[in-house]
Amino acid sequence: MTKKVLLVGESWVSSATHYKGFDQFGSVTFHLGAEPLVKALAGSEYELTYMPAHEAVEKLPFEMAGLDVYDAIILSDIGANSLLLPPDVWLHSKTVPNRLKLLKAWVEKGGGLLMVGGYFSFQGIDGKARWRRTAVEDVLPVTCLPYDDRVEIPEGTTAVIEKPDHATVTGMPKEWPLLLGVNEVEVRERADIEVIARLPDDQGGHPLLVTGKFGKGRTAAWTSDIGPHWLSPAFCEWEGYGRLWKNILGWLTERS
Repeated sequence: MTKKVLLVGESWVSSATHYKGFDQFGSVTFHLGAEPLVKALAGSEYELTYMPAHEAVEKLPFEMAGLDVYDAIILSDIGANSLLLPPDVWLHSKTVPNRLKLLKAWVEKGGGLLMVGGYFSFQGIDGKARWRRTAVEDVLPVTCLPYDDRVEIPEGTTAVIEKPDHATVTGMPKEWPLLLGVNEVEVRERADIEVIARLPDDQGGHPLLVTGKFGKGRTAAWTSDIGPHWLSPAFCEWEGYGRLWKNILGWLTERS
């Protein structure tokens, strides 16, 4: 049975100015950050729709029927403002449905939501992702810090698997490749919430993979990246990379 997954975000545009003696010129580059995931899910039971951040501003559904098409939704490296300030609001001061509240209601009635770490996930760089105290944070198994939450680990670190029998990590190799960073979050204290993986104690023991339930739905937080730069090339090319995401999506879309 095919399960439909919507990936929202994980794209950006960079601009550069090039100086060559007296002369200069500019260039603009569009980047997609989830290509390892796209490759890993190709041909699987998970039908992935990739909605880049600039498209999500207007194209992420404003009505429940639009979300109901999907079994799971992944928010990855996209800030809350992108969903709170579409052009009708930002440019024309019109009212529109609050899509953060819509996502909360969608999970409550049975949807599966995953937030993946990055510079514009959780609270993000300089606190600009702004998911703290939002309706989306309400459904997550973790809460966001009120400030810049990045934990940069340039020397690299491995994962400590706390619950090796959990469905999200079943069948995974014991040794995981290096991670280069995470978003720091706080785990909610609730019976349904489980910390599946974390960083080693000498790296703060921060949560890496946390699962929980909200209403009839399921939610998860993966606090590292979906690809570079927090996931090393070895991690993205690892045999366990695809298995990890398929496991997480399988757990998210399992109906209780």
